[in-house]
Amino acid sequence: MTNNLYIISAFILYLLLMMGIGVFYYRRTRNMADYILGNRQLGAWVTSMSAEASDMSGWMLMGLPGYAYVAGLNASWIALGLALGTFANWKFVAARLRKYTELANNSLTLPDFLQNRYQDKTNLLRIIPAIFILIFFIIYTSSGFVAGGKLFETIFGLPYIYALFLGAFVVVFYTFVGGFLAVCWTDFIQGVMMFFAILIVPAMGAWALGGFSTTAQAIYTINPAFFNPFTKPDGSFISFIEFISLLGWGLGYFGQPHILVRFMAIRSSHELKQAMHIAMTWVAVSLAAAVIVGMVGKAYLTTALLGTECETVFLVMTDKLFSPFCAGLVLSAVLAAIMSTASSQLLVAASAFAQDFYHTLIRKEAKQNELVWVSRFSVLTIAGIAISLALNPQNLILDMVAYAWAGFGAAFGPALLMSLFWRRATRNGILAGIIVGGVTVLVWKQFAFFGLYEIIPGFIFSLAAIYIVSKLSPEPPKEITDIFDSVGKSQI
Repeated sequence: MTNNLYIISAFILYLLLMMGIGVFYYRRTRNMADYILGNRQLGAWVTSMSAEASDMSGWMLMGLPGYAYVAGLNASWIALGLALGTFANWKFVAARLRKYTELANNSLTLPDFLQNRYQDKTNLLRIIPAIFILIFFIIYTSSGFVAGGKLFETIFGLPYIYALFLGAFVVVFYTFVGGFLAVCWTDFIQGVMMFFAILIVPAMGAWALGGFSTTAQAIYTINPAFFNPFTKPDGSFISFIEFISLLGWGLGYFGQPHILVRFMAIRSSHELKQAMHIAMTWVAVSLAAAVIVGMVGKAYLTTALLGTECETVFLVMTDKLFSPFCAGLVLSAVLAAIMSTASSQLLVAASAFAQDFYHTLIRKEAKQNELVWVSRFSVLTIAGIAISLALNPQNLILDMVAYAWAGFGAAFGPALLMSLFWRRATRNGILAGIIVGGVTVLVWKQFAFFGLYEIIPGFIFSLAAIYIVSKLSPEPPKEITDIFDSVGKSQI
């Protein structure tokens, strides 16, 4: 009981800080530009750390270590795919998207940008993407709530349902109150916490076993195949389809609205180079450490973790390695990871509803203050649906994240890339690509054809649909291609 009090006190300090940030930025949120993009005033450090903290979420501290606990270095292919995808997103997409969204009528959301980019008068390029954003973000946010429930259940022994609602409450509170600036600044703090936590835990575990060489020998004794990245948990070799499925995670980056919105919000595109260097350092170190956590946990923990318990390897190691208060601080980083992504997803989904449904279809004359409040109440509604999906504690975090990640990557990745880099892309082509990519993921997931990760066919089919339909459509009018050319020639 005393130990729990120390852990609880560390948690409370962290939670009060996060909620205090939300209250602070409540007073600075006056319109939708403030609530959704922070009025495009983020610096390089906050942009980079916020993007990566909202990207990695609880799955980096729970899902990926859990997979590495079972599969060893085989999990490193996911990490490599994500690192390459992160680099490509920062290198090729970030600056062009920042410049284009400002020129395209100061677009605030991804559907907003697509509609303005192609001057779509039917609103379909705003409404169809918003539908997919709501579908996949509800699944994605639900995975964060599952992670939060497992965290409080594992540490405090709370019933899963109570633990689930406790974690969800704090996320909803500061997202509801503070909007984008609150989310980004809490993400910055949470990103720092996640970085040090993911380094400290495997280092302490290896030290407790006698050093990294001793730990490596212990892992090899348990399962020699752990050090072969081409070997699956059952000892067989991975197939080509399984290999590209693991690397295919990297394709998802081009279509993640909660990451792309950070590129749109930076103060100047000239700061993106510095932001990229910060982000890539964070990603490379953190993903490598996450894989090492699972592998060290295999040797350190004397009681084997089975089934969904594997995703608690980081939590169990922390509880055994540190004093209660220090464990509370480290475990707050797990909560930070969960909260950073869930809050970003809630905000983007709520923004899509307020800006792309309510303002477009229901009340075109709605004033800025009204739209902010519609966004806030949308946060509550979307969170409620996500919580209902998270009620089953047997849900695997990594599986839920993989589904939503594929949905966004296939629906929006090709559409965004073609919109930014191909002047011949048309409104009908982009619309076809979004529908084909999103529907392919939804269908492929149900049948699991060939064991291929659904993002691969979704991405390919979406690209093909955009190309074919665009070629069959009349060329875009001059006013559309002129702004495309001006973005391409600008110094970004």
